[in-house]
Amino acid sequence: MKKSVRLVDVSLRDGLQNEATPVSTANRVRLAERLIRAGARRMELGAFVRAEKIPQMAGSMDVIRKTLARFPDQKTYGFAALVPNRKGMDEALKSGIREVAIFTAASNSFTQANINCTIDESFERFAEVMALAEKNKIKVRGYLSTCFGCPYEGEVDERVVVKTAARLHEIGCYEISIGDTIGVANPAQVVRVFERLAKKIPLAKLAGHFHDTRGTALANILAAHQTGVRVFDASLGGLGGCPYAPGSAGNVALEDVVYMFQGMKIQTGLDLLQLVETNHWFAQVMGKKLNSKMSLAGLPKARRS
Repeated sequence: MKKSVRLVDVSLRDGLQNEATPVSTANRVRLAERLIRAGARRMELGAFVRAEKIPQMAGSMDVIRKTLARFPDQKTYGFAALVPNRKGMDEALKSGIREVAIFTAASNSFTQANINCTIDESFERFAEVMALAEKNKIKVRGYLSTCFGCPYEGEVDERVVVKTAARLHEIGCYEISIGDTIGVANPAQVVRVFERLAKKIPLAKLAGHFHDTRGTALANILAAHQTGVRVFDASLGGLGGCPYAPGSAGNVALEDVVYMFQGMKIQTGLDLLQLVETNHWFAQVMGKKLNSKMSLAGLPKARRS
């Protein structure tokens, strides 16, 4: 297996932020530990956002500190936290985490609903975050939502996608995650958008973030991979969804992505059996089945050795 991809686990942040059932700090830390034992090396541990807006992210400070106490080597484990502004960045610095993520969108309607500002205003907020990140040698990842469609505006201008992603690159984001927030993308569109992006940003600095609302996430990941993208976001069991994207389903399931790439002889570094076991354990914690076809169907006998 000489070929490889890098998978960013977003279960503990994007995965849980829209769940009706709150998860205790202890179980969030256990989930992080189980994912790490299964081979996860990059993951979001939480978000420093207003608890009244996203109550599922309350306690992120404790989750991060307790996880770091167990796994202190942040060169080996790429832990990150989402921060919306200077206040969130201040909290991230207190937590000891060495990577943060900022976020905006390719449609003004979505940024207004999500973070109560325009795209341009979101970049004004980023200025303080980026200055603190540079001062404290913190890596910054950028999320760009609604790159393939917006729940409020419908079609999104691909020129705006490229322009906004380029702005994130220019201000210092080491990687930009291109998001299909509501799961409307198709493989041809994915190829077209990433080819346009690659003219402005090195492909090595781009990632794919696909939601599986309409069952096309794996096809879109494959299309992005064939275009040259090698980093993808996913969550255990397809957990997720955005509180400000009506009708959107969860992320693509981490287990399903691993199964697909392993079948293609492309290394992920993740142990599929451990992921399935973690899915079944966390389903009990959540009190519901998690939407991973791999974990529901089980691993074929031919693939268990």
